[in-house]
Amino acid sequence: MAGRKGKRVPEEEHENHERWLVTYADMVTLLMVLFIVMFAMSSVDQRKFHELKSGLSAGFGQPSAMLDGGTSLLEEPGSAVADSIVPQAQTAEMAPETRDEVSLAVADNARLEQQRKVAEAKSEVNRLKEVLERLYKALRAHGLEDDVKATIDDRGLVVSLVSRHVVFAPNVADLTARGQLVIDTLAPVLKDLPDKLQIDGHTNQVKVKPALYPTDWELSAARAVTVLRRLGEKWRIPGARMTASAFGHERPLIDPSKPGSQAVNKRVDIVILTALPAETRELISEVVDSDTAPAAQGASS
Repeated sequence: MAGRKGKRVPEEEHENHERWLVTYADMVTLLMVLFIVMFAMSSVDQRKFHELKSGLSAGFGQPSAMLDGGTSLLEEPGSAVADSIVPQAQTAEMAPETRDEVSLAVADNARLEQQRKVAEAKSEVNRLKEVLERLYKALRAHGLEDDVKATIDDRGLVVSLVSRHVVFAPNVADLTARGQLVIDTLAPVLKDLPDKLQIDGHTNQVKVKPALYPTDWELSAARAVTVLRRLGEKWRIPGARMTASAFGHERPLIDPSKPGSQAVNKRVDIVILTALPAETRELISEVVDSDTAPAAQGASS
């Protein structure tokens, strides 16, 4: 009995009935933050807003119906969304001097962008010329420089195997011994390049059906694949870098009516493809035409 009297019975834990205050305080804090944000958003500098609205509508050549709370971007049903990105006279809210500044900024940006593209095209042409000089140096070491004709166009550097001693006998797709030597001379330089290679097969314009192939297309394709396989199988140029194309007799290198043209037009082109974007590639031919450097003359000789 004494032991029982001496044993202390634990008191029941007191329940906190005020925990809801924590949730309530959090909710009040969040509401206060919400109202502060809403107040900050409602404090708009009207003058700056109208300047921004006018500038945007002028830049896109459209009225500012959307920014004014209008229901449509179009003034009239069926009209174009944006005819130009040039400031127009309809931007009456913009001061004349501001319109002039916007026009000058747009024109200056276009001029700088064009200059950037031209500079990239010139840099690429210079790089391709250096590659061409390396190829010709290797060919000259073996006395093979006359077996190749090279040009630079919007595709990149085009190396054409044009000598009648180099490419293929009539109706066949096997490289001659001299042709194999030319490929083996070019291959080390091509292997060191990062560029993709396109191998184009061509036939001449003699209107005679090939003896061993159904049409000129199959013959030109077989010739392109022959060169591609030698580059891949003997020189280990990755297949992912190369593609083969066939053009039959559709793309003569020189006028078929000229004497000796058929021996030249029957060829294989190794195209070192440029990685420039399309809008910049279009400027390569223009840069080459305006360039009078000795390397360019040698490329077209």
